[in-house]
Amino acid sequence: MSIRPYRDIIRRKSRQIMVGNVAVGGDAPISVQTMTNTLTTDVQGTIRQIRQAEEAGVDIVRVSCPDEESTAALKDIVAGVNVPIVADIHFHYKRAIEAAKAGAACLRINPGNIGSADRVREVVSAAKDHGCSMRIGVNAGSLEKHLLEQFGEPCPDAMVQSALDHAKILEDNDFFNFKISVKASDVFLAVAAYQGLADACDYPLHLGITEAGALRAGTVKSSIGMGMLLWSGIGDSIRVSLSADPVEEVKVGFDMLKSLDIRHRGVRIVSCPSCARQAYPVIKTVETLERRLEHISTPLSLSIIGCVVNGPGEARETDIGLTGGGNGNHMIYLNGMSDHKIDDERLVEHIVELVEKKAAELEAEKKKTEE
Repeated sequence: MSIRPYRDIIRRKSRQIMVGNVAVGGDAPISVQTMTNTLTTDVQGTIRQIRQAEEAGVDIVRVSCPDEESTAALKDIVAGVNVPIVADIHFHYKRAIEAAKAGAACLRINPGNIGSADRVREVVSAAKDHGCSMRIGVNAGSLEKHLLEQFGEPCPDAMVQSALDHAKILEDNDFFNFKISVKASDVFLAVAAYQGLADACDYPLHLGITEAGALRAGTVKSSIGMGMLLWSGIGDSIRVSLSADPVEEVKVGFDMLKSLDIRHRGVRIVSCPSCARQAYPVIKTVETLERRLEHISTPLSLSIIGCVVNGPGEARETDIGLTGGGNGNHMIYLNGMSDHKIDDERLVEHIVELVEKKAAELEAEKKKTEE
């Protein structure tokens, strides 16, 4: 029996679109997205929140545009940030046209609830004129009445049919620069819908488990659903929907991709849960290091292990390692090899210095290679 190498993720082949200057689909890196929760009319507050997400590494940010005042504010928001902005549009086709004119890189719409064929044509024309892509956003909680009557309830087949119907509306208007999402708060429903859609078309797919919940529960739920899809090669952009600060959505998104060895940003910390064998306070040390190393965007790995049972083995697999030792003397590993000892007093500061030095070295090597 032939067994696929256990680390191989064979990515679904999808066509590529552009969301501003970010490529989505094809062989482009899987992009990480979030959404602002400020009032869009609060221009400075919205810009401030987007910039915080930028510091966390976000690729694309969605902004809700429920009224004319919001689309009017969008122009200044787009000018004040460095990432592409997706305008979230529902029901009002004029908001989509205004958002395109204001500089939105992408319009998140349901063509089916924009209105008549003429109105959809106007939105498509505005998107073409202003270089906008689109996202067809299907949600289990707002499926069309005729599909609910046909299928009896929100189900994977109904969601896929909704997505394909909406796609045909755009295709009939000679518009193909779009990605699709089929989100549900139910993990099983969302995963099955995405699997069906992945088989039915080659458009890039935007993944999400919608309304996943608060930070902890929502992270678990999203990781299960989106992790299954990403591991099977499905997904071109992701958004972790949490009732939390948008920055947390970005962090969880990158951690998800990092865990699957799909995309790396910042320090990946391998740490033990701690036990009676720990030679220093592991949990407190890891919490401090996570906070102190947030500014590092260079991908590198760090193992923080409390004792010698698993410490040396984990250290061999990471760029920098720490293993707890007796009498307050702990072993530092560099590039998998034991290098020197450090005492309790300078433990955290020393690790931070080593990580910053390693990150600078890696960046210098990268720059030299690019030249």
